[in-house]
Amino acid sequence: MSETYSYLGPSGTFTEAALAQVPEAAGKPWRSVNNVGEALDDVVSGRSVAAMIAIENSIEGGVSATQDALASIPGLRIVGEYLVHVQFVLVARPGTRLEDVRVVNAHPVAYAQTRTWLDTHLPTHGHIPATSNVAAALNLLENDLADAAVAPPQIVQHHDFEVLASGIADNAHAVTRFVLVSRGGAMPGPTGADKTSIIAELPEDRSGALLELLEQFSTRGVNLSLLQSRPIGDALGRYRFVIDADGHITDERVADALLGVRRFSPKIVFLGSYPRADKAQVQYVPRYDNEVFIEARDWLRGLITGEPE
Repeated sequence: MSETYSYLGPSGTFTEAALAQVPEAAGKPWRSVNNVGEALDDVVSGRSVAAMIAIENSIEGGVSATQDALASIPGLRIVGEYLVHVQFVLVARPGTRLEDVRVVNAHPVAYAQTRTWLDTHLPTHGHIPATSNVAAALNLLENDLADAAVAPPQIVQHHDFEVLASGIADNAHAVTRFVLVSRGGAMPGPTGADKTSIIAELPEDRSGALLELLEQFSTRGVNLSLLQSRPIGDALGRYRFVIDADGHITDERVADALLGVRRFSPKIVFLGSYPRADKAQVQYVPRYDNEVFIEARDWLRGLITGEPE
């Protein structure tokens, strides 16, 4: 069985920094890939035991390519999440000055997160999209289409670049959330600080349908930390919803909520239950304790079997 871990490369990306947080990956082979699809294909085919992919950013929201891939590729499980503080620098070939910059290479997400700084200091600049933050910088070494690149600070540890400006992110508190994805199987056990992710479709496009979906969680005291719609693609007005719920599938309240969603939704994709990166204990009111659900089931069983009350 492969022990390789895949990540969006090349070396020096934020995804690599996220993978460095995984104890099980230390000392194992790491495979650099070009996109989310390739990373997940590595997992499905068995070339890799797991893949690290970005799923959410505190500024831009959910990563649509990742959400859509997880919705369409069966048999995958999220087994962990990791947070990386996002910072950017503007780099160029040695000898380049800031006033020389006319065109900038940048990954679209990085460009969106540095747009205010770029528009302020380089008001007439052009933008060439790159496949990753590191690739944006490496493109400077391969051609002269751009004069500078938005890249992670650690890029200068791997390549000889001139840093024209540091701390150019529009939000100094930006964080990207990454998930480690493997093939289906045993999932991490509950820790009390867990998250459960699913993707669910509405049965039909009608008034109140989304409310009915959300009520499956609210009536069981389950908080949602992420709710994002993505078009299914077969018709206008047809959406699936990416949902992160606080808690583990073995928690009675979460399990009961998922059963409700299962009865309601024509298609539900279970992505996994896994420890929260921030290790924050899930809070809920006492009436949703496991024991309350268990007692209620015992009470109903007693009624059915005729046990004395």
